[in-house]
Amino acid sequence: MNFIKSFYLKKRFFYLLTILAVLFAFGFSFPTLNILAKLGLATFILFVLFDIFLVYRIKEGVSAKRDVPHKLSNGDKNIISITVNNNYNYEIGVNIIDEIPAIFQVRDFNLFYTVPAGENKKISYTLFPVKRGDYYFGNLNIYVSSPVGLINRRYLFDSEASAAVYPSIIQMQMYELYAISNRLTEAGIKKIRRIGHTLEFDQIRNHVRGDDYRTINWKATARRRELMVNQYQDEKAQQVFSIIDMGRNMKMPFNGMSLLDYAINSSLVISNIAIRKHDKAGLLTFSNTISALLPASGQYTHMNRILKTLYSQQTGFLEPDFEKMYATIRQRIKQRSLILLFTNFESLSSLKRQIGLLQKINRSHALVVILFENSELITFREKPAQNTEEIYKKTIAEKLIYEKKQIVKELRLAGIQSILVQPQELTIAVINKYLELKARAVI
Repeated sequence: MNFIKSFYLKKRFFYLLTILAVLFAFGFSFPTLNILAKLGLATFILFVLFDIFLVYRIKEGVSAKRDVPHKLSNGDKNIISITVNNNYNYEIGVNIIDEIPAIFQVRDFNLFYTVPAGENKKISYTLFPVKRGDYYFGNLNIYVSSPVGLINRRYLFDSEASAAVYPSIIQMQMYELYAISNRLTEAGIKKIRRIGHTLEFDQIRNHVRGDDYRTINWKATARRRELMVNQYQDEKAQQVFSIIDMGRNMKMPFNGMSLLDYAINSSLVISNIAIRKHDKAGLLTFSNTISALLPASGQYTHMNRILKTLYSQQTGFLEPDFEKMYATIRQRIKQRSLILLFTNFESLSSLKRQIGLLQKINRSHALVVILFENSELITFREKPAQNTEEIYKKTIAEKLIYEKKQIVKELRLAGIQSILVQPQELTIAVINKYLELKARAVI
């Protein structure tokens, strides 16, 4: 391979010298050119030869390496790093053309930087994938120029690499950090006031100013002759199941991502938060059949299984079978659990066909139906109509928006909790609902 590269390098160098020699002979063979033109041509050729000498005098003038994470996050900005080492004894300009995966359809990828003599430079750019799967990178092309800047020398690095785009690991880690440090409010999570006490006793401790007087333990106070209080902690080991509808309605796109991918990202985050809050997280995905079922577990290694399962989920563009989903819940989820159902009823009639099954689930579990609000319809509705056609379109948009609100109202009348949320705000809304239900001791 090195022999082939060396051969082609020498071949290109020979062609360049031949062109310059022809140009020199051609220019000086015309007696009509004045002396200044001939001197200018000679000076230009000398500069080109000098520039060739500068960039080609070292066999390996630069070395470069691309650093691609093994797992990329879907729906997030992922950082790709390139390290360029300058082996010349002068500052060079580099033009980097990285052959990024074809799925991004980027045809004008160029990065321009300067690298000081004998030093290295770490260069970063971001990729924003909107689809899960395997992504393949091609070669890394580095074009080097000297301070003269007339000639570019190409260095080709055989840096073919692949990366798998998983559900949003970046979001999962971000919310996990907030949860561990009790700073969820900084991410937009509401601070929920706890109603009453949980039943799980933790310990007896000394009273400090601000403690609720209702927690005073009078027997311990009498024995110790100082004020003692009972300390309680959140009731642990409650089951939280993310149930994802993978029917054709979930394939609807929003900002390049499908609603299914938004639901998958949110399911990963809420499962991680639940385990960090000492609850158990489970997963069920369905379309016309049951695609995946993971029993609830509180072990943190369970997150690996959830991540791998979510990575492989795809919609089949078929109608979801809610009866199979209900039968699976009835058979496999025996303990009362929080059921987070990610779905997308587009009409009131489609909800009414399934509302009986949802009520049955709600009798045994705490069911929350999560619906997606079409923000593009809302934006279109706010724009003034310019003609009769747009008036009709705005009327249809208004009808669809109103029907979504009617779906939420119908669920509320049936005693079922629901969330109507825009896709980009899904994760925060789901975490808020989870914390609210824990505060109210619903689960």
